[in-house]
Amino acid sequence: MKEILIAPSILSADFSSLYDEIKSLKEDGASYLHFDVMDGHFVNNISFGSYVLNCISKKVDLIKDVHLMITDPLKYYLDFVKAGADLITFHYEAIKEEEILLLINKIRENNVKVGISIKPNTDVKKVEPYLSFVDLILIMSVEPGFGGQEFIESSLEKINYLDKKRKENNFLYKIEVDGGINNLTAPKVIENGADILVSGSYIFKSKDRKNAIKLLKGE
Repeated sequence: MKEILIAPSILSADFSSLYDEIKSLKEDGASYLHFDVMDGHFVNNISFGSYVLNCISKKVDLIKDVHLMITDPLKYYLDFVKAGADLITFHYEAIKEEEILLLINKIRENNVKVGISIKPNTDVKKVEPYLSFVDLILIMSVEPGFGGQEFIESSLEKINYLDKKRKENNFLYKIEVDGGINNLTAPKVIENGADILVSGSYIFKSKDRKNAIKLLKGE
């Protein structure tokens, strides 16, 4: 049985005491720490930039999972490399088609893993040409921009499609799912092939985070 990895999204944390919010997450069962970077242009919300990652990257022993929901990721990716990102995921919709492989290679050249993400209304087949080049595919199961939205059920078909492609071609990418993930939706995405579950409010608002993470993993 494969290991399910949990990536708490700090977007739902209390930023007035951010380190206190995240310092116990590894002990609670998390493997990744998810940074939702928003610029107010690609999505309608503004969150934070590389400075926040830089402040805590060396203090937390978790994989720093940076999700760039920004216009022109080619311009800004290096800021997050320098700030300590272990994995940088950019959006298919945020970059010119002819620049996708260029950005993938530039991120890899810095010994950082790379992922590509798609919004709910984007056909999953759009990322098929890049499946052999990336470490991760991130399926947005809500509209990117705000936390606390309900899970979009049609995301399950995309996850299943990517899992089948991976098995058919012996691809090595992981499938990450972000949006509306809780104890009810987690089993569905896992059943369809997801490896990494991003969860914000469900974890950070829980009175027992360790148990919340266990429920996400199906333990």
